[in-house]
Formats: sequence, C-alpha cells, structure tokens
Amino acid sequence: MTTESVFTGLKVLDAATYIAGPAAATVLSDFGADVIKIEPPGRGDPQRLLSFVPPSPRAQANYGWHLANRNKRGMVLDLKSPATTEVLKRLVEWADVVITNFPHGTREKLHLGYDEVSSWNPRVIYADLTGFGDAGPDARQPGFDLTAFWSRSGLLASTRDAGGAPTVPVWGSGDYTSAIAIYAAIVTALYRRERTGQGADVGTSLLATGVWATGTLVAGALADGTPFELHDRTAPVNALTNPYRTADGRWLMLATSSVHWPALSRAVGRPELAEDPRFGDFESFSKNAAALSGLLDVAFRSQPFAHWKEVLERARINYSLIQTPEEAAQDPQLRANDIVVPLEGVNGLEYTVNSPVNIRGVPKVPAKRAPDLGEHNDEILAELGFRPADVARLRAQGAIPGTTEAQAA
Repeated sequence: MTTESVFTGLKVLDAATYIAGPAAATVLSDFGADVIKIEPPGRGDPQRLLSFVPPSPRAQANYGWHLANRNKRGMVLDLKSPATTEVLKRLVEWADVVITNFPHGTREKLHLGYDEVSSWNPRVIYADLTGFGDAGPDARQPGFDLTAFWSRSGLLASTRDAGGAPTVPVWGSGDYTSAIAIYAAIVTALYRRERTGQGADVGTSLLATGVWATGTLVAGALADGTPFELHDRTAPVNALTNPYRTADGRWLMLATSSVHWPALSRAVGRPELAEDPRFGDFESFSKNAAALSGLLDVAFRSQPFAHWKEVLERARINYSLIQTPEEAAQDPQLRANDIVVPLEGVNGLEYTVNSPVNIRGVPKVPAKRAPDLGEHNDEILAELGFRPADVARLRAQGAIPGTTEAQAA
C-alpha cells in the first residue's frame, strides 16, 4: 500500500552526486515525491563507495548509500553521449524539480545548465549546489564539505581546543546540513510556483551553509568584535559551559548559567561556593573561570555518571552525556521520536537515520532501500514513451548500458 504524503505526485530528477544534492532529494522522497536518480555507467555515483572508505565505520551493508538515496528509482545514463540528450530532455519535461551539483561549465556540457533545462520545462524548479558559490574567482572550483563547508568558512578553526591542531570533522556532516538548505530552497520555490505558476532557479553552496553555521563568529567579525581565544577546558571563558569527566571515565557537557549556580553548587556538594565572592556575579565568574573549572573538575571526578545524572536532573541543571555515535544509535530517545526508522530491503541494515523535517500528523513514506545501479532503466524509459526499438537504439548508441553491462552492475 502506498503512503500518501505531502509531496505524493511530485516528480524529482536527482542528477547530483555524493551527498548534499541527493540527500535533499531524499527528504522530498520521505514525503512521497517520486525521485529518479541518474548515475553514470560503470561504478555509478561515487557515493556508492563511501561507506567502505576509511574512516567510515566498517560494515557489511552500504549504509551511507541507503541513507542518502532511499525511496528512489535508479537509472544509468551516459550524459557524455549525444544520444542521451533526448532521454534527459524527456526526464526534465517529466520533472517538477531538477537537482544537480555538477560544476559550472561541466553542467552546461552535459545539457544540465539552467538555461537549457528551463527551455525544456519553464515550470521546473532547478536546484543546484556548488562548493563556493556562483560568482567570484573560485566559482568553478570543486568543493567538499571538509574544504568548503568546514575549512573555508572558519568553522573548523573554531572547533578545537587551545593548543590543539585542527582535526578532521565527521565527514558528510556539512553535506547533510547543506541538504536541508537545498530542500528549503526547493520548497520555497514550489510555494512560489503555486502562487505564480513560474519555475525558479534556486540553490546554495557549501561555503554559504558553512558560514551560516559559523554565523555567530563571522557576524562578530563583521562587527569588528574582539574574539576570545580558542577554548581551553582547564581555563575556559565560562566554566559553566564546559565538559567535565566523571569517576567512571565518562564525559558530560555542562551547559548552564550563573542563574543556576546556587542549585549547581548544592548538586556538586559544595553549597558554600554559592556565597563565594569569586563567583558572585557575571564578571566574577568570568574572571575566576579557571579556578571554578578546577573546583568542578574535582567534584565531577568524585562520582560516576549515574550519580550526576540523578542529581543534575533533580536540580534541573542543563547537561548532557557526551555520547559516542554507537551509543547515540542505541539511544531510546531516537526511536521514540522516529529519529531512526526501520529500513526495508537491506540485509544487515534494519534501521536508517530519518530526515529531521517533520509535519506532525502527516506521515512520511516508509523507508525502502536505495536502488541498485540502473535498476529501473527499462521501467522509466517505458514511462517516458520509449518503445523497445528505441531502447535498443539507445543501447547501441551508448546512451544506456547494454543488457550484459546492466546485469553486471
């Protein structure tokens, strides 16, 4: 039985690679959109390999591929073949939304530039993602989340402790963040089309979403603000927003304020500190943050995490256990809120991560496996009006793989 949802009947052509563009299409598919993903012949989208490249966790299932490409139908098309243009044109005419992330210049050579696509379908919502934006000296440079989102934006330089070298962040994290921005742009354009009947050219860049994520610091720099030094856990700017280690080796992140200091001082067994003049007001807290972090270090190291969980929650102090991804995957809060959901059709992969967009009372479609390479070629070509003789011709011209190649894929 097909689940009806917000975008049931919406048709999306996913002509993107790697993570951000395809993941935006996946969010649309979660709400019922019919998404056709096109891939090049051979190995297909390079994202098919990412789950098996270190430091991705080693697993039998291709979890990353299914995360960003579930619920889609898949085609293999050689966009470099002149014969493919007639197939691409029919796909664009079929689509409400076209998503691509090919660099400027390359996309035009592949007949995926906005001018050509919109000439085929003036009502289409054309959504693209670049590394560094549409203009400027680096507009045609390839960008990845580690480079454009994390490094160029200032975010990576700011997410390390004083004296520490920059580290490699969770790869893909900038891509999945950017995917929500692309999704938002598409939905905004669809709303505009409902009102005006006009298609649109929308998009974002990894750099733009990275700077947005670093917005507080970049906006401060634009205001000629004086930045604080990099965070030092033993001498923080604010000891009440700082990680602390417990007696059993766990780490918790304290995230409270001076308003809650009396309750916190009682919770850690040092009620007299609430009257200590070193911690009497905001200025004193800042001036004596190193001393306070030392006191809290000793206190938190005196008891295991289970103790602190009980006393901090009873005192209504904001904190969180710093969980590993493996612990997060088993956190009951994720299942209670459908943050992880069942995935159908994949051996060794019972669950996947849900997209974070929800409309209460409106169901998402159940998550089903991502397509095999070229799995739906014949089905989609038939829907587009290609007869068996046309398909045979397209195979002979190299637009689509031959039967042997498809079976091998």
